[in-house]
This record gives sequence, structure tokens and C-alpha cells, in this order.
Amino acid sequence: MSRPLRSPEAAGLVTVAASDDDRRVRVAELTKAGLRERAELDDRADQAAASLLEPLDANQRRRLVTAMKEVDRMLTAALVTITPVPDHEHARYCGDFYFAAFDRRFEQGFDPARGISAEGDRLRQPAGLLLVADLRGSPVGCGALRFTPGEPAQLTRMWVTDEARGLGIGRRLLGELESRAAANGCDTARLETSQSLTEAIEPFNDEYHAHHWFTKRL
Repeated sequence: MSRPLRSPEAAGLVTVAASDDDRRVRVAELTKAGLRERAELDDRADQAAASLLEPLDANQRRRLVTAMKEVDRMLTAALVTITPVPDHEHARYCGDFYFAAFDRRFEQGFDPARGISAEGDRLRQPAGLLLVADLRGSPVGCGALRFTPGEPAQLTRMWVTDEARGLGIGRRLLGELESRAAANGCDTARLETSQSLTEAIEPFNDEYHAHHWFTKRL
């Protein structure tokens, strides 16, 4: 671990010592000379970037910044993984934030006990499943299915964190849930939701918290 650092260490740019927590681990820290060297390299990099962008006018620079932000967003979206984890701590985390978000939006608060259950065995095969979206090891969204023999699959627990919105996670979750519903033999999926949405069909269940009901052929 320390071998690649021998040259900067010999030049007085870094110090290398054993970790206090684990003597097998070597910790490198910049010296004052190393900090000055890094600052100089950062300054050179900034000058090189400014020189590269100098021929661009203000509009072109704005377009470049917008494009770079889009690239960063797409690369971040590519890091999101979606897996079924009904009992994992990330599933419980998503459940807590899902209920908290609904509680803030409902005028009378949100009481899970008054709704149709989507807990425990209801989200495990064969009764159902829960998908969790993770970004860099942290949960950022979820979606679930409930299965009832002879009836359409029921979509529920659709949620994405505010910070992760705009990355297409909701679409990915929905697409994955639809694929898994079809693989389970369902040709239709249903979703009920609150009055924050305006389109609706006839109710297909007696969910206490629902105001609108949607159906999609798979």
C-alpha cells in the first residue's frame, strides 16, 4: 500500500503511518508542502480549463454546463440498482418514509391500519413482492406488487426520494413491476391513489385512502 507513495513521501509531500484503529492499514496524509503542491496543481487545472473554454461565447458555455449536468445525471441514474428485498433494512427505511410522506399530504393524517395491508407476508412471493432502488448503497425508492389469484396485480408503495427525482427511477420501478407481474401470469395491473391526481376509473377495491383508481393492460 505504501510503495506507490514512497516517491512523494521522500519528497516531503506526504507522511505515511499505521492506522490507530488497525495497524495493518497505512494512512497517508498531505504535509504542508503537499497541500501547497495540490493547490498549485488545482490552479494549473483551472487555468487549463479556462484556456480551453476561452473561444466559447456565453451562450455556448451555458450549453456546455447544461450538457455536463445532463451527463452527470445520466451517469448517476446508471448507478441505480433495483432488487427485491422485502425484509432488508432498506425496505423498512423506504416504508417509513413512504408513510411519512403520505402523512404530510393527508389532511387528517395517514393511518396505515385503515388501509389495505401491504405488510409482512403480503409483499413476499407468492403473495407479492417489494422492489427497492438503491443509489451508492442508499435506498432512494421503492415499489411493490400484491397478487390475488384470478385478479389483476395490485401496484402499491410507489415512492422515490425528493433528492433522486428526475433520474427516471419511478419509470424503472414501474417497468420492473409490470414485467414481474406479467411473469407471474397477470395480464393487468391496477393502482389506486389519492386525489392529487385527476383521472380515474371505477373503484376496484375499498382502500380507505384512495380517491382514484387506474388499470393498465400488460
